[in-house]
Amino acid sequence: MIRLYNTMNRRKEEFIPREPGKVSIYACGPTVYDYFHLGNARMLVVFDMIRRYFTWRGYTVNYVQNFTDVDDKIIARAREENSGTDALAAKYIDAYFTDAAALRIQKATVHPRATENIAEMRDIISGLIEKGLAYATEGDVYYAVDRFAGYGKLSGRSTEDMVAGARVDPNPRKRGPMDFALWKKAKEGEPSWPSPWGPGRPGWHIECSAMSLKHLGPSFDIHGGGGDLIFPHHENEIAQTEGYLDGKIMARYWMHNAFITINQEKMSKSEGNFFLIRDLLKKWSGDIVRFYLLGTHYRSPLDFDGEKLVMAGKGLERLKTAWRLAEEGASRPGGTKTDLRAAAAAARRDFTAAMDDDFNSAQAYAALFDLAHSLNIAAAAADALPAALTEAAATLRELASVLGLVITPEAAGALGAEEARIAALMTLLIDIRAGARAKKDWPTADLIRDRLKEAGLVIEDTPQGARWYSAP
Repeated sequence: MIRLYNTMNRRKEEFIPREPGKVSIYACGPTVYDYFHLGNARMLVVFDMIRRYFTWRGYTVNYVQNFTDVDDKIIARAREENSGTDALAAKYIDAYFTDAAALRIQKATVHPRATENIAEMRDIISGLIEKGLAYATEGDVYYAVDRFAGYGKLSGRSTEDMVAGARVDPNPRKRGPMDFALWKKAKEGEPSWPSPWGPGRPGWHIECSAMSLKHLGPSFDIHGGGGDLIFPHHENEIAQTEGYLDGKIMARYWMHNAFITINQEKMSKSEGNFFLIRDLLKKWSGDIVRFYLLGTHYRSPLDFDGEKLVMAGKGLERLKTAWRLAEEGASRPGGTKTDLRAAAAAARRDFTAAMDDDFNSAQAYAALFDLAHSLNIAAAAADALPAALTEAAATLRELASVLGLVITPEAAGALGAEEARIAALMTLLIDIRAGARAKKDWPTADLIRDRLKEAGLVIEDTPQGARWYSAP
């Protein structure tokens, strides 16, 4: 039984899908006016992990992640770059897919774009006006918040708190301070579309209501996003969608990840304290960044620290080394004693229990490391049944892959720049050391081995030749 924390009810609940065997997920995607940063990446990696786990558990997952490609920020950036908004959005959507692939974030079932769904937005806005939940005023259309009795149920905020936290709109034609824009009157030089209220463009919140309804329908299973979207974005989505659907719920479960912080302050572009993923990828592989992001439960804050990325790299290398040693051990005959099937079964059981409990990836890591430890001991003792080593190594690889982690060798081009440099250097040093040993130059051979060990890189001599790995 999978249990997840539902923000709406503020407790863990058993997951019961709308349709047996199927999961429908809408995850709020980026506003494409810039490259995405580490804080954005946490949300994207977390919900990719959740999607992967549901698939592994046998569900068919319909995963929708949008692109907001018309927005005030896009218009402003297009002016700065002397570009059209369409060209700017296309540039950053392409960049998104490049950076997301480096983090092993799978493409969604569908990636709808706001500008492709204007007609659906107009239809919902018209319906809200007809129901008395919205009003047009001189080319703008606003949602009348006081007409929706359930406003505030997701965030749990009082009216005073919500007014304080709402986006400021100086338009004096609004009837209430909490009313928010569904349609914005066209301004000179900005993209616009025709509508019954005059040319204009949609507000941010109506975009996700339209795209989720179009691709998933009402009462879909999970709506996800970062904790900063709870209010006002998701609160407004609920008001629009459920008002339009005459009270039928928008989503059955609401899930939100906690922030990444720097010195205990939220990472954000508005604060200027952020790290772009493509900049981090110049030093760290995408696998290491992903490993770091999933090392803390998604609802717990994660404070950024470069040392934590170093530790993530070491942790990932421990799993890779355990798999490699097990594969090498399985290729050697003679092991007859240690049967690792019990260790593999325990890892699978503990991993599943952790992930069933609100996708606790941090606890799932513990199951992976327990199995890796058993593999290391068996491989070092050289007494394990070869078939058992192979099966246990396959289990380690399988469970890691559920988290989107790859611990088996890949083409060099898939390595991060830093990893590729280390691998090339280690190959050179092992060759130099092998030459020294062939000449019986033991001091040089030992010096290379000892100095590398001080740096956390272990060379191990085996009958099959020297091999290296990062020390835990």
